[in-house]
Amino acid sequence: MGKIAFVFSGQGSQYTGMGRELCEISPAARAVFDTAEELRPGISALCFEGSKEELSLTVNTQPCMFLVDLAAAEALRERGVSADCAAGFSLGEIPAIVFAGMLPVRDGFRLVRLRGEYMNDAAEETGSGMVVCVKLPNEAVESIAEKYDKMYPVNYNCPGQLVVAGDNDELAAFSVDVKAAGGRAIPLAVSGGFHSPFMNRAAERLYADMTAMSFAEPTIPVYSNYTADVYFGNAAELLREQIRNPVQWQKIVEKMIAAGVDTFIEVGPGKTLSGLIAKIDSSVRVLNVENKETLEAAVAAVKGE
Repeated sequence: MGKIAFVFSGQGSQYTGMGRELCEISPAARAVFDTAEELRPGISALCFEGSKEELSLTVNTQPCMFLVDLAAAEALRERGVSADCAAGFSLGEIPAIVFAGMLPVRDGFRLVRLRGEYMNDAAEETGSGMVVCVKLPNEAVESIAEKYDKMYPVNYNCPGQLVVAGDNDELAAFSVDVKAAGGRAIPLAVSGGFHSPFMNRAAERLYADMTAMSFAEPTIPVYSNYTADVYFGNAAELLREQIRNPVQWQKIVEKMIAAGVDTFIEVGPGKTLSGLIAKIDSSVRVLNVENKETLEAAVAAVKGE
């Protein structure tokens, strides 16, 4: 049997009701929500009952996703399923480092709330957005982006799927160029151009707050979005640079597989990462945990070996 990696979902896969079933069946998941409820009363109700519009606001999305991601991982750990390593996509990196013992839940929740607030402020100040480019090699998309002053390749998701952040005034023309080259540029429902220079101010603001936090060494290897390597050195610097630099997801998955991972369990809402991993390497096993049914299925799949 190979190694197991927990991968923590990122922004965009949120939905009304997420986390409710996990809290009903898992004391460990409930404890995560209870801790957050003390710090932001009403956060559980927002996850369980909030509208699509409410959950799509960055200041809400990020703390809510953090809770459901971490709750799913803790529910697995409670059932005896351990991770040999971990990674999270964008905001998912915060619950990943908390799960690995680098920060307590309280500090992780505070960090993700500040992150959402600062990124939202930066988005409002810059007038930027994002599109996902498909049906073209990543190199072709990079070449098109180079023609523009403020278009930045930011999320290297899988072969043939690259997200680009850009100035709102340039996005339309860029999308036309992508189509002319034989690809598609699909607008993403996000409030700004994340993981790009548009987030410079947010990154520095968050770094100033993180200097007061004490990061422990991880209990399991955690892969950084910024470097695509395991955490080493100053964690606050890695998290600062993650906000304004590309997410190297494809490289992270490839390096995990090279290190012996053959089972990936996506923890948190949706199956976005599961789909990306399958496109990166179809030979690995991919599971997900977001509710009672998927939790029981993942536990049975792993323990049945």
